[in-house]
Amino acid sequence: MGLCGSNTGALSDEDSAIGLALVDVATISLLHEQALRESTLVNDQLQRALNSRVLIEQAKAVIAQMNGVDMNEAFARLARYARPDHLNLREPSGKIVEGSLAL
Repeated sequence: MGLCGSNTGALSDEDSAIGLALVDVATISLLHEQALRESTLVNDQLQRALNSRVLIEQAKAVIAQMNGVDMNEAFARLARYARPDHLNLREPSGKIVEGSLAL
């Protein structure tokens, strides 16, 4: 941060204190904005993870119901389907829930 004055020479003690206060306020504002951005990012990641988990649970229920198997076996079938193509479980789960994929 640069300070400019109408007079040449060193800043007065009062001007230095005001400049330091402005720097402190700017620093606090930047730190607050960074913390808010990081918090928003974490919240978004957690929401996506929760949405994925709900979708996977729904897909497991569909698989279990359609095949007469328990939830553990339904998850195993979902995982076996996804593993060879390195899919995350969300992709096939969405297709199962919408009815375009049956396991």
